[in-house]
Amino acid sequence: MGLADLHMHTVYSFDGTASVPAVLERAKLVGLDVIAITDHDEIRGALKAMDLAPKVGVEVIPGIEITTADGDLLALNVMEKIERGCSLVDTVLKVHDLGGYCIAPHPMAGGLGMKSLGWPVISEALKNKKVSQTLIGIETYNATMLDRLGNHYAEIMAGRLHLPQTGSSDAHVIEAIGLGATEFPGTSAADFLTALQNDTVTVRRGEQWSSLKIMGGWFAKYVFGAMSRASLVAQ
Repeated sequence: MGLADLHMHTVYSFDGTASVPAVLERAKLVGLDVIAITDHDEIRGALKAMDLAPKVGVEVIPGIEITTADGDLLALNVMEKIERGCSLVDTVLKVHDLGGYCIAPHPMAGGLGMKSLGWPVISEALKNKKVSQTLIGIETYNATMLDRLGNHYAEIMAGRLHLPQTGSSDAHVIEAIGLGATEFPGTSAADFLTALQNDTVTVRRGEQWSSLKIMGGWFAKYVFGAMSRASLVAQ
């Protein structure tokens, strides 16, 4: 069985704290076979990770966490930046045209400005055939989400919509990588996609940090690493 963490951030996200090389090394250390770099409305970190990944031994799915008009969306297996601010349907159709696929992250979760897709907008969007072919998973375990009920509601949503469930860390600090993950038959990104399409994936729930640990750890790294982050992104 392979292990994938499909939702994490690097310094190329406005709220990320970890360099791309550090993310790759951590992913290897915690036993991940596949990761998706999903910086907020940004692709540069994912593309850089793809270049470095063969030396580390972790496969990278290039991705973006897109801020749609209806809430956040993970676009995976895309190689170019996708415009933010469009509707969920229009955004998913763009991902479809690029040959990618989508997972809804932390749906219905709230708190601290989190922008999450709701049940009505997802169910309505899935009536579009191309959308239903592209939006093929629901993140039902987000290890670092402050809204603890959000995972529970996401699991109910996935069951009602008959969509496969994934687990991810949503890591904004390096220590969180792998705290949530998805098991799948095989070890490659291609194997993962096949498993997601066939609904043969399994959520792996790791340690769920307290709100204090999530915010405290992130804040310290964010504040004290501001200058080094700016330097890394400028390279």
